[in-house]
Amino acid sequence: MATLCRNCNHALVYDPAIRKMHCSYCGSAFEAEDVESEAKKYRETERVLTRGEVFGDDEVFEEFLEGYVYTCSECGGEIVLHGSESSTKCIFCGNPNVVFSRMAKEKMPDYIIPFSITREQAMTSIRRVIDKAVFLPKELKKIKIEDIRGIYLPYWIVNANHEETAVLQVRAQNPCLTKYQYVGRKGSICLQNFPIDGCRILSDESSTRLEPFDLSAMKPFDEDYLLGFYSNSSDITYDDLYIAAQRRGKEIFDQGTKADTGDKYAKVMGEVHETAILNNYKYAMFPVWFVTFRYDGQPHTILVNGQTGKVVCGLPWNNKKYWVMSILLGIAIMLALVVGLNLALKGIQVNGTGKESSEYVTARFIAGFGLGFSSIAFVCALAKLSKVKKQLQLTQSGTTFRFVSKRQE
Repeated sequence: MATLCRNCNHALVYDPAIRKMHCSYCGSAFEAEDVESEAKKYRETERVLTRGEVFGDDEVFEEFLEGYVYTCSECGGEIVLHGSESSTKCIFCGNPNVVFSRMAKEKMPDYIIPFSITREQAMTSIRRVIDKAVFLPKELKKIKIEDIRGIYLPYWIVNANHEETAVLQVRAQNPCLTKYQYVGRKGSICLQNFPIDGCRILSDESSTRLEPFDLSAMKPFDEDYLLGFYSNSSDITYDDLYIAAQRRGKEIFDQGTKADTGDKYAKVMGEVHETAILNNYKYAMFPVWFVTFRYDGQPHTILVNGQTGKVVCGLPWNNKKYWVMSILLGIAIMLALVVGLNLALKGIQVNGTGKESSEYVTARFIAGFGLGFSSIAFVCALAKLSKVKKQLQLTQSGTTFRFVSKRQE
């Protein structure tokens, strides 16, 4: 149900720009803690209906029966809720609605980080990323992205201990000889106030890329912060939480051991690990802006951290432009090598005494520099391309796109 303005009785929404509850009708503003909806008193009796209860079991509606139907407190319109949604907007009157019965039947969040990045600021951050993209298709640079939704995602704040023993295959520090040695590492990690995504729909890698969140800005949970935004309740089990904590602990341990050996490409040959989650974990809601668009028949979803403005996305690139630039760079490097080789031959011809002439020394330097630069550039380009492809794969996730698209505007 909506929280109403005490001055004009119109619906309030949370405004990230002023960080207060705001009435768009009379302009009044209130602290979230200072407003209280009468509807909260009836949260135990308020009820959402399954679509089967509304439409019956007719086969015509069978494909639409995934979801629940909730009646808007303002206009009486029927709102469809999907999955674990706990706040939404009425498609008929536009008023924000928090489904208190869902908040009551599930575990209430302990904390919430309110949105501090506005819709306009999120769009500006995305536009800045698009403008800086070198190989982005020209038509995509001009695209108007208007489909943006603010969604509170569920997170669990855990404290955990992770212990691990591992054997790694490390490349020897000799650039002229490919040789490996095996080293062992043992250690423990204490994860303190560590956020873990509690929503099955969003991939763990995408939620990890949204970090960090400033947990010092968390406030005691109040449903009024949800007004004007969408939100989802946690839908993971304790086993899911444990697996996620174990995986994150292992990732941090692996990064630390590889940094310690000096070989970031070291291969873990075997490990034994154990993770223990302490019982003082907390449930919180974190803000995320979701921006969706379609390009070349593919769905794309850009994420923006609703607290810091960090943009998480992988953008399509112009293959033709990419390969043209790569070929031009290759030609430039080859020219440098040819010039170096010619100077080297000239140096040898001029000085037949066996001593290295200045031309030969210069040529050798140019050739060596060109070869070294080309090798480094090639390796960096491959690593960058692999990273971009991975980010693009996450951005093009159909599951995430459908998750956002189901939110009603």
